[in-house]
Amino acid sequence: MAIVDVVVIPVGTEGPSVSKYIAEIQTKLKEYKALGKIDYQLTPMNTLIEGDLKDLFEVVQAIHELPFDKGLERVCTNIRIDDRRDKSRKMNDKLESVQKHLDYGGQE
Repeated sequence: MAIVDVVVIPVGTEGPSVSKYIAEIQTKLKEYKALGKIDYQLTPMNTLIEGDLKDLFEVVQAIHELPFDKGLERVCTNIRIDDRRDKSRKMNDKLESVQKHLDYGGQE
């Protein structure tokens, strides 16, 4: 299971707000989640998506295309991939791992 940190940046919008584009991306991610392909989490600065790497590349391409479908002529998409293969980890597992260190004051 891999995790992708993705930021889709629509360029040439009518103003500085891009929330309507981000909302459309979240709607597309909800469709992929309903198919059982991914899970995702919106944050104030990015979106985290987890799933099989093959599916993640498909999803990233799909959400990258959405602003083009709305008439924009330029989109910049940044991705960062965390692909750990020695154990199966989900987004929340990573948070829980850090929390354990906080709960024990850094001691195990």
